[in-house]
Amino acid sequence: MNILFATSEATPFCKTGGLGDVCGALPRELAKLGHRVTVFLPAFRQARQAGIPIEPTGVYVEAPIGQKHVRGHLLHSRLPNSDVEVFLVDQDHYYDRPHLYREEGEDYRDNCERFTFYCRAVLEAIAKLALPVDAVHCHDWTAGLMPAYIKTLYSAHKPWRGLVSLLTIHNLAYQGNFWHWDMALTGLDWKYFNWRQMEFYGNLSFLKTGIVFADALTTVSPTYAREILSAPLGAGMEGALQHRQADLHGIINGVDYQEWSPASDRFLGDHRYDRQNYAEGKAACKRRLQQRLHLPQRPDTPLLAAVGRLADQKGYDLIVRVMRHWAERVDAQWVVLGTGEPKYHEALSSLAGEFPDRVAVRLEFSEELSHLIEAAADVFLMPSQYEPCGLNQLYSLRYGTVPVVRATGGLVDTVVNATEATLANGTATGFSFDDYTSLALAEALDRAVRAYHHQAVWSQLIETGMRQDWSWGHSAEQYVRLYERTIRRGPVEVQA
Repeated sequence: MNILFATSEATPFCKTGGLGDVCGALPRELAKLGHRVTVFLPAFRQARQAGIPIEPTGVYVEAPIGQKHVRGHLLHSRLPNSDVEVFLVDQDHYYDRPHLYREEGEDYRDNCERFTFYCRAVLEAIAKLALPVDAVHCHDWTAGLMPAYIKTLYSAHKPWRGLVSLLTIHNLAYQGNFWHWDMALTGLDWKYFNWRQMEFYGNLSFLKTGIVFADALTTVSPTYAREILSAPLGAGMEGALQHRQADLHGIINGVDYQEWSPASDRFLGDHRYDRQNYAEGKAACKRRLQQRLHLPQRPDTPLLAAVGRLADQKGYDLIVRVMRHWAERVDAQWVVLGTGEPKYHEALSSLAGEFPDRVAVRLEFSEELSHLIEAAADVFLMPSQYEPCGLNQLYSLRYGTVPVVRATGGLVDTVVNATEATLANGTATGFSFDDYTSLALAEALDRAVRAYHHQAVWSQLIETGMRQDWSWGHSAEQYVRLYERTIRRGPVEVQA
């Protein structure tokens, strides 16, 4: 099969979160299965400065955006260590900016125009490059207009006639909603601006458009696929999703173990380890991290870590409250790495200043430090309000770092709560809790720390976690089966 990936992120070109990891790894895995995958990205400044060879193609694409015609050209590259071709849509006015979507806490005001052009440019590129395509796999709201274009403006013409599309929802909270008058930028008939199709509470919604017009829908875990069918996790889209429930599939994300394995991790240097020598390897990494972050080198003190976006969704209101209470009373060390909402920058910095022997905070993104933390920590926290899939808990399992998670989304699907029964049958891999409260998180952490001081139980949790296989192979096979079914069925009729 010939699959086109339409995404705004793909590592190592550009990334703000899990979307980049997925679209950097899944195409390579599909290629290993014998399929041809071509990835299209906007030529963001971040992508062009990623240090990967990129060449001009001499091929130009042009599309009407409202009353004007906008021209861009295509750049060419490949995903490293693969034959997967990557084309980047180069248009400096839209994409040569410091960040991908927003700056100084505010979305770019022309995001609708930027990603309307991206969607149309990718479709135009299919013709310009004479690219064989059996299915277009769109990712998140930034590619949400493409299924609508395929079924409307482009439906009667080769090479788009009969083309099927799939939309993967990586996080339903990010919807691409814009002023209703921006509908004029899309070139689509105003008749589609109605409550069943593109209109969402008076606005134009790219994500809802994709949900309505795509031939198949996926999201990144089976539990999240069920959760978004009702409020609150449906985020207002639950009606549209219920209508498409038969076409909605939950496929858990995988892990690229070439990048995330303590046995080969380039960031661990001489302290790499596997299931046979994890005790020595993790101890060495813990010493190295404590030294680097100016924490006392106390090997028997549990080290608790959180890495990622500092936001309400990730449960940082709970983390901050529990951290303060524990820093005053419990013998544990805390490490936090990430950036996000200013209130959490302030609260975490204050805690680090007040408890320098127990709290270390780095308000930055560091690939190297994130790998070292996964290897060095004893416990990894993910007390999310919701979590479509989550990747850090999967990294933690492979690195022998026991996850403490809230029972939601992909966290439910990947972490087995340690209970008397699951410890007895050898399936336990971490600790989970249900209620979104600081008390519930504290109780789960207390269970984890008590287990930490019980060597036999802790070793069992680590070794069971490290045996888990969450590689992309199984997930890629599920996508292949879905592509085949969708292509075989052909385009589905859209409800008017």
